[in-house]
Amino acid sequence: MEIMKKFIIFKQGVLEELPLQLGVFPFGIIYGIMAIESGLTPMQAFLMSSIIFGGASQIAFVQLISNASPFGVIVTTVVAINSRHFLYSISMMEFLKNLSIKWRIGLAYLLTDEAYAISIRRFINEPNKSFIHFHLLGTGITLFLSWQISTLTGVLLGGDLPQFLDLQFIIPLTFIAIIVPMIRSISTFLVVIASAFSGLILKNLDINFWVIISGIIGVMIGIFSAKLDKKI
Repeated sequence: MEIMKKFIIFKQGVLEELPLQLGVFPFGIIYGIMAIESGLTPMQAFLMSSIIFGGASQIAFVQLISNASPFGVIVTTVVAINSRHFLYSISMMEFLKNLSIKWRIGLAYLLTDEAYAISIRRFINEPNKSFIHFHLLGTGITLFLSWQISTLTGVLLGGDLPQFLDLQFIIPLTFIAIIVPMIRSISTFLVVIASAFSGLILKNLDINFWVIISGIIGVMIGIFSAKLDKKI
């Protein structure tokens, strides 16, 4: 009986994550192409997707490599971009704290943007449901496999993708589609607006940690605006 419950929750995570792959897959293809054009071997380009497993940081990495940037700049940039996962882990901690260390390490590896965006909604709505962590396992594995396949596709395509197919715009559109339905209160609306505008400003100022800083600003706004938390 327990096995069936686990499978059902896992399957729900997989099915809820699948629509997002319409945005992830083109992004992975773009990375694969850029990695080859930057001088990485096909094997290096492909393995990076399982070692770093972070689309934005991988794109930044290959761009810096192609520009012959100093090693320190590359490491700092990749760490800065991936630092947003620290915020993800904090918000997930209360739901996963009772799991074994092996489970937490495995789920931490799979805790990426799209997997978090889908699973956190389920976690918030059903915080005490048994085996809820299998939902994150489903979303995470789905995203992992999609990212590896799309990366390999980009590596094999090389520079053969037509220049007019600018696929990068799909990623922000995907996240907008996820976030908008979650805005159900004044405080949530203020958090989204504050995070978005601070992110745009800090990014244009070339601040490496713009993602994590804008996230922290959003959290602070959420705390101070909690008293205004009325349903829209």
